[in-house]
Amino acid sequence: MDYLWIKALHIVAVVTWIGGMLVVAVTIAAVADVRGQQEIATRSAFLECVRRWDQRVTSPAMLLVWILGLTLALTGNWFPQTWLLAKLALVLLLSALHGVLSGRLHRLSRSQVPSSPAALRYAGAAVVIATLIIVVLVVTKPI
Repeated sequence: MDYLWIKALHIVAVVTWIGGMLVVAVTIAAVADVRGQQEIATRSAFLECVRRWDQRVTSPAMLLVWILGLTLALTGNWFPQTWLLAKLALVLLLSALHGVLSGRLHRLSRSQVPSSPAALRYAGAAVVIATLIIVVLVVTKPI
């Protein structure tokens, strides 16, 4: 497959994955204040819908990001370069955060308890900051 097609598909997968992670992070933060029985029932249905989207769209997008990104790195012979290793470390952290968010979303959709760890309040900000750093690394290749 042509390099530009792989690059374009990689970017589409990244946008889909990061967008999905932001939706999950905001959803988890938003349902933390739900208290009433009717609100809990509505919350559970909504969480289940977001969870299915995460499973069917966001998680496969993450897998594509890894496959296409590694293909690009191999094609470009970028592996000894420091900027790529820094980017890979951040993508690994984002992948781990995606796992934490997906697990929390699954538990929340099955539970009557709307609580989440306080640190997950900052998950959306962490996703945005990591994405910003990754984009700067890829575009400028500073190190």
